[in-house]
Amino acid sequence: MLPAKNRLRTSKDFALTTKTGVRATSLSLVVYLKTNVNGSSAPRIGLIVNKSVGGSVVRHRVSRQLRHLISAHIQNLPLNSQLVIRVLRNQPNFDAELNDLMPKVLSKTAVSA
Repeated sequence: MLPAKNRLRTSKDFALTTKTGVRATSLSLVVYLKTNVNGSSAPRIGLIVNKSVGGSVVRHRVSRQLRHLISAHIQNLPLNSQLVIRVLRNQPNFDAELNDLMPKVLSKTAVSA
């Protein structure tokens, strides 16, 4: 479980990040990162796991796996940033994809800043 200070909660925050943040994609994941967001200084993270991934049990399992994987990347995120991970389809090795996408989205953010 992510600490409360590191969670995105409102649909407004999700919409802001997905519409205006930089994006990195793979076959089964899309990662959005929005920097310089007003509010708390801690980076905040949200997950979007669609019904196309599977039933409720599968979606919650995928969410738990991603929360565990992203906890290793929290310290690499800039302060005042929001990260949204969208799962497009179920994949057994999210860790490899997430480890590939995080440097891409962080470098895109550095270039656009």
